[in-house]
Amino acid sequence: MEEMKLGIVEAKFADIIWQNEPISSGELVKKCEAELGWKKSTTYTVLKKLCDRGIFQNEQGTVTSLITKEDFNSHQSERFVEETFDGSLPAFIAAFTKRKSLSKKDMEEIRRMIDSFEEV
Repeated sequence: MEEMKLGIVEAKFADIIWQNEPISSGELVKKCEAELGWKKSTTYTVLKKLCDRGIFQNEQGTVTSLITKEDFNSHQSERFVEETFDGSLPAFIAAFTKRKSLSKKDMEEIRRMIDSFEEV
């Protein structure tokens, strides 16, 4: 599988699919024309590219995802932490909180997450 990366425009296109799947390829063309200003050929070119990457499939004119948006975002987040912080989640959190403080609600949610992992 080709590396799972999306450019800005590809991400907008992917969101259209994720929000509307399963979607017929004809309906996808209409949505892309309305939301992105694309022609039919552009929609099919980008769709083929993302199908080749293993993110979506177009079977008998119906487009569906092979990976959920949540799983895709998880993969991207893991890749970012790995490449930028040598895989260290604490280093990422330290860098993140240098410029943006965590709310009490955020901290409680993080604590719950950590507690749930410790239970497993």
